[in-house]
Amino acid sequence: MASSSWFSRLRSSSKFMLNSSKSSPRTSYFHGFSTTHFNKPTKGFNFQHNNDPFFSWSSSLLPLALAVSAGSFSLIPNSSPSLCDSSSIEARDFSLGGKGSTEYIVKGLHKKVPEELIDELKAICQDNITLDYDERYIHGKPESSFHRATNIPDVVVFPRSEEEVSEIVKSCDKHKVPIVPYGGATSLEGHILSPNGGVCIDMTSMKRVKALHVEDMDVTVEPGIGWMELNEYLEPYGLFFPLDPGPGATIGGMCATRCSGSLAVRYGTMRDNVINLKVVLATGDIVKTASRARKSSAGYDLTRLVIGSEGTLGVITEVTLRLQKIPQYSVVAMCNFPSIKDAADVAIATMLSGIQVSRVELMDEVQVRAINIANGKNLPETPTLLFEFIGTEAYSREQTKIVQKIVSEHNGSDFVYAEDPEAKKELWKIRKEALWACFAMEPNFEAMISDVCVPLSHLAELISKSKQELDASPLVCTIIAHAGDGNFHTFILFDPSQEEHRREAERLNKFMVYTALALEGTCTGEHGVGTGKMKYLEKELGIEALKTMKRIKEALDPNNIMNPGKLIPPHVCF
Repeated sequence: MASSSWFSRLRSSSKFMLNSSKSSPRTSYFHGFSTTHFNKPTKGFNFQHNNDPFFSWSSSLLPLALAVSAGSFSLIPNSSPSLCDSSSIEARDFSLGGKGSTEYIVKGLHKKVPEELIDELKAICQDNITLDYDERYIHGKPESSFHRATNIPDVVVFPRSEEEVSEIVKSCDKHKVPIVPYGGATSLEGHILSPNGGVCIDMTSMKRVKALHVEDMDVTVEPGIGWMELNEYLEPYGLFFPLDPGPGATIGGMCATRCSGSLAVRYGTMRDNVINLKVVLATGDIVKTASRARKSSAGYDLTRLVIGSEGTLGVITEVTLRLQKIPQYSVVAMCNFPSIKDAADVAIATMLSGIQVSRVELMDEVQVRAINIANGKNLPETPTLLFEFIGTEAYSREQTKIVQKIVSEHNGSDFVYAEDPEAKKELWKIRKEALWACFAMEPNFEAMISDVCVPLSHLAELISKSKQELDASPLVCTIIAHAGDGNFHTFILFDPSQEEHRREAERLNKFMVYTALALEGTCTGEHGVGTGKMKYLEKELGIEALKTMKRIKEALDPNNIMNPGKLIPPHVCF
């Protein structure tokens, strides 16, 4: 299956990185690089090099637009026009993903990286640093995202401790070299692109469980541990962490994007499940955002400020998470509908009934067809709902019967349920691998993925309008939704080599975003902003909210080294 091959590639590369302590491959990479190797052409990228391509990094237009301090302005000549002037931005040949942008290749300016910085990073990281082209390329282009940048990191470091992260950040801030934090590489909106080159901080070596408090039902971990690995660790204690984004996602990245998943309808999003954080700021200072108490009224809520900041305010080095008891019993149910509106109506009716479902997932008939093709299944190719009910055995079965009645009142059919652990696992595996199943229909295409979310009462209207538009498109489009909380995704498959395909995919994505915003929704329910969604933020939040974000960014990161070019649109000025 597509997902299996992707996931195996991802994990094999991670294993290679994490085994450096045994074989120290990065030392040999550093001493053995050649200029010819770094200049090899790469499909889909337009690399621009200085005379010394190895020690070059780019300072994107956004850092210049944000610069108001003397330290920042030292990077640009005095003759440069004001980059807060929209006309000067538009006159330049840059694709920023800002207001009105339809481009997805992010470009940047270049500046030579001091050899002094490379020496400092070698001293800090010892063998855990690489300048190898292939590893830099992997870190600059995530498998799971269609977004591109013209540049890749100049160097990748693999810190093993919070102290190392602090020293790395201090050095980068001193030399005004950009930083991009890197986790599981499963983000979808260009969060870990390096349009400015610079230093990629790969956090996957920091994956320890630092403290487990079973009686308090919380755990403190390093950011590089994956949510699946964490749940394997917690299972013997009868506990689990309830958020379930894509396979391979790490806790640090999940905090950075404020992710959620299929269980958010019952347990909330990352915002609701993090107790406190430790963060390295742009100065190298280490901040703990809160105590371990379950509630507190002490000071600003710095934890929530950092969650969803996408690496633009600091590097997360420690996370304390709220845990849940593994449910005593569960039932998984599935049913079919003649239309996607009928399915959405049942999801809404179920939530209004007061039943505390743990999952309500919707798939349209195109998505079910993709699953059949990819997995050799023979599921009815109609709009489908998947439910999960948890609690005691009696309570779970009672919930199942109530929902079965709701389904029958809304044109539903083929209501089946599973209680056997293996059967339930198989049903959720199908759902989790939905994206990769889509590529079975168009193996050589990429996917543009929408992530809109609306108040629950507007879900049926949003999905119905979107479905009509998608069905009329020549592109293959599938719908899958976390229907219990009004969040739905569309996988729009397109050939990136065909400009008309990309523009059609962008048109569909924009249609769904603007429809969601008109219904008091959001352009992104759980995937985050990155570079891909910046162009919609002013319409959703208003310019004053964006100016406030920019002031916070400038106060905490005056040199604009922390993941520059992400989250805050470049046209925002004050």
